[in-house]
Amino acid sequence: MPQGGGREPPYTAAPPARGTGRARLPAVAAAREKKPFHATESAVLITFVVAYLAVTITIGLLAARRVHNTRDFMVAGRALPLYMNVATVFATWFGAETVLAVSATFSKDGLNGVAGDPFGASVCLVIAALLFARLFYRLNLLTIGDFYKVRYGKGVEVLTSLSIVISYLGWTSAQMTAIGLVLHVLSGGVISINEGIMIGAAVVLVYTIFGGMWSIAFTDLLQTLVIIIGLALVAYLVGDVAGGAGKVISQAAADGKFVFFPSDAAGWWAMAGAFFAFAFGSIPQQDVFQRMTSAKNEATAVRGTVIGAIVYFCFAFVPMFIAYSAVVADASVAKLFEAEDAREIQRILPDLVLGKMPLWAQVMFFGALLSAILSTSAGALLAPATLFSENVLRPFAPRMGDRQFLLMVRVILVTFTAGALLFALNSRSTMYEMVQNAYNVTLAGAFIPLLAGAYWKRATTQGALFSIVLGIGSWFAADTVAADAMVPPNLIGFFASIIGMLMGSLAPQLIGNRGHAIETALRQAHTAGTHGHAGEHAAHPSGQGAHAGSHKA
Repeated sequence: MPQGGGREPPYTAAPPARGTGRARLPAVAAAREKKPFHATESAVLITFVVAYLAVTITIGLLAARRVHNTRDFMVAGRALPLYMNVATVFATWFGAETVLAVSATFSKDGLNGVAGDPFGASVCLVIAALLFARLFYRLNLLTIGDFYKVRYGKGVEVLTSLSIVISYLGWTSAQMTAIGLVLHVLSGGVISINEGIMIGAAVVLVYTIFGGMWSIAFTDLLQTLVIIIGLALVAYLVGDVAGGAGKVISQAAADGKFVFFPSDAAGWWAMAGAFFAFAFGSIPQQDVFQRMTSAKNEATAVRGTVIGAIVYFCFAFVPMFIAYSAVVADASVAKLFEAEDAREIQRILPDLVLGKMPLWAQVMFFGALLSAILSTSAGALLAPATLFSENVLRPFAPRMGDRQFLLMVRVILVTFTAGALLFALNSRSTMYEMVQNAYNVTLAGAFIPLLAGAYWKRATTQGALFSIVLGIGSWFAADTVAADAMVPPNLIGFFASIIGMLMGSLAPQLIGNRGHAIETALRQAHTAGTHGHAGEHAAHPSGQGAHAGSHKA
């Protein structure tokens, strides 16, 4: 990605593969030969993109009419039924990196290269559902940062919230980069990647800033349907172009792409680092918390998250199949693996679709891709904005009314979007790398305080502070001086975080404990609920009720 704002050279598709002599369906046979990307086709695709973005914005703005207070904006009033809850979980997880980057990484490195996503990412959702969904729901909180406040006090709340917010820069930027790539491809290079990034960010910002979680829920439902139908149809067509699903799978097996476990110690450590980053580092994230607590009840929160995880894990292999079909159909595609710019491998699917697929397949693919990007982008913008507003800024203005707080959240939403834009415009990492790096922050600085706070009665404020500082400090130091060591820096930070929690909690308490035990917090949450204060935050150590549900926005 160029550093400046100038236009890049037009994006070109890879050359087509030679025929295999196998009889094909007429549509497939016609699609197999490389055809010029005519202006007419380009105009049709761009028209479709514009129409689809317009429909998405319209749905989001219509859903915004349901927003009456902060609770509606942040967790959809805790009213989502099971099918919508599953859709929000799936659509948020199934982002640009799944379609473009994870699939390309599999084509290059096999299953061993995607241990983090989808394997670790799916495990994350299952762990979050089984260990934390009911607890979060019963505590009646608005953000994941509220948990740290309830359990450890304001200091830990602010530190963990800041680390979580920072982690979202990488994930959000990955989605923006994908929007820029799509618009650049479809315009034939007329729109630069950087310009595409800015256009896409503006679209997502418009419907998210007005409707919050309600807009995300309704647009996710549409986008989930488009993703599943679109990619399934493209997979069928592409598989036939490559010689059939059987040939693609057997070729992948022959090339060792199904070998999951490493053959040496260094490989095991590398895989563990990637897996831990997703499986544990993505649990203390506001978007995961919002999906669980937006459900209409705690049983729906658990079931919706688990079902969403299963659907995501299974369907994540569809883009992998499509990408490897491209390699089988055209051996020259593998040359992208040797490019100096690691992001080049993300071109596999766009090259294949534009170079060999009929127009209707192009429409379905880019519709599914845009759906994946938009659904994840919206969640990735809303989550850090709400977290930063509630748990970093609000402690400095505890008497702020609900209307003023909503305004502040929206201002922070715009500010964070601008920060993520700068990150996306200047990063040269692949989307997969951006996302993995994002989760390293929370793996080292937020997961252990969350786990210990929920399940270890002896966890203290001092232990949490030691865990955060030692974990993030060790990770940063290791990444600076020994980034290529056998043990990945994120695991060094993770182990240091565990040591910090144990040392800080078991040693003499020089820092007083400023939170509540989980049992006390649950009793206070139950008491608040039975007295009709469901809109308030439960068990805030300061005794302050929350703002949600008390005023009209």
